[in-house]
Amino acid sequence: MNRPHRLVLFFLLFQVALLPARALVRIFDTDYPALTEKITRKGLTENYAFSILSKLTRLGPRLTGSPRAAAAVELMRQEMIELGLENVHLEPTVVGRWVRGEVEEARLVSSPLGTISLSICALGGSVPTPEEGISAKVAEVGSFEELKALGEKARGKIIFFNRPMDPTCIDTFQAYGKAAEQRVLGAVEAAKAGGVAALVRSLTLGESDFPHTGLMKYSPEVARLPSAAISTQGANILSRSLKSDPDLFLYLKTSCAALPPVTSYNVVGEIKGAEAPDEIILLGAHLDSWDLGEGAHDDGAGCAHVIEALRLLKSTDIRPKRTVRGVLFMDEEFGGTGGRDYARSDRRRGERNLVALESDRGGFLPVGFGVSGGDAVLEKVQRWHPLLQPLGILWIRPGGGGVDIGPLGESGTVLMGLVPDSQRYFDAHHCSQDVLAAVHPRELELGAIATAILGFLLAEEGI
Repeated sequence: MNRPHRLVLFFLLFQVALLPARALVRIFDTDYPALTEKITRKGLTENYAFSILSKLTRLGPRLTGSPRAAAAVELMRQEMIELGLENVHLEPTVVGRWVRGEVEEARLVSSPLGTISLSICALGGSVPTPEEGISAKVAEVGSFEELKALGEKARGKIIFFNRPMDPTCIDTFQAYGKAAEQRVLGAVEAAKAGGVAALVRSLTLGESDFPHTGLMKYSPEVARLPSAAISTQGANILSRSLKSDPDLFLYLKTSCAALPPVTSYNVVGEIKGAEAPDEIILLGAHLDSWDLGEGAHDDGAGCAHVIEALRLLKSTDIRPKRTVRGVLFMDEEFGGTGGRDYARSDRRRGERNLVALESDRGGFLPVGFGVSGGDAVLEKVQRWHPLLQPLGILWIRPGGGGVDIGPLGESGTVLMGLVPDSQRYFDAHHCSQDVLAAVHPRELELGAIATAILGFLLAEEGI
């Protein structure tokens, strides 16, 4: 070795000697395959994600603004503290409050067919029926255009939106998106047509007698009509009955109510970055749920993914270059205030949220990641696919985002999303079947492991 080379080597060794021990571990431990294998083995051996989900679902449903939602906030705050996460804190957000009430009744009354009870549930945000209920004839439509075409024939009737989710969509979220407008805006369109209530086919591809709830909206330009979802089995019965007796009557009665807004909280904890602590890789999910089940897949599974991913990263004893932050948002289901308030908080000053990765598609087997931010970002993340492929991650492609992290995207944050297999998701979505027993521990854990590995790579390599 010549003298100049010896001087360079001496200089490098001198600089390394000045670094703290933790930084030495990070610099020299660059064997990503070994690290991912370590994370995977620990996760699949301990299955801690399911333990987290079990604790959360034992609280019951976590409807926005409810005492159980408040209990979930404190439970997850304590979980983060016990795991040794840093900067654990709550960030306030004012949320709406709505309660279902005890009465949800529906029955069709027909001279030739008799009386048949139907399974319904009020849609989130709906006004109740009058105390005596509503009894009216029914106008069945498959779209807003069909409703408009009825003209005066719709006046005074219960408008029955019976558009099913498109079974030809392989991506069930695409099918959901195409059909969801009838749930969200059905009451508005029914009021414009002179109807007295809106009844919407549940958004699921299966046929069952479990109605599926979800958020609906009103317009100040028209009257607020009661709005309810009917199970797919009930929708099929009602549709067939209308063909036999177009003059049948439908009786509806609900007792839901809106209450004053309350203050709730996003729950935040992190692993501080060693070199760029103000550059944030955010792992997010939402803590609230609808009230018919336990919110296991939607989105207790996402919360378990986030907490377990942070636990797995902490267990490696390698502090990443950038901060990996977990945020459990409040109010995704009922208006998205948690995500908006997080993005607008004064706490974000001086921070740079590089990437926000959301898990809000359930705890089924993970198959891919959606990535926004353009071709260069996508190509960089796709280079890491071999590290994720052993977990069953089939693809990394354009997409990503979510209600909670969407506001961050407005300021340039790259949005990503964990994508599990979705074929069974809408069997449980927003209904009484969304319970812990519907979640497979191993599939849930694989989602957490994949989130941990991608989160670490983003924290080390940037975007």
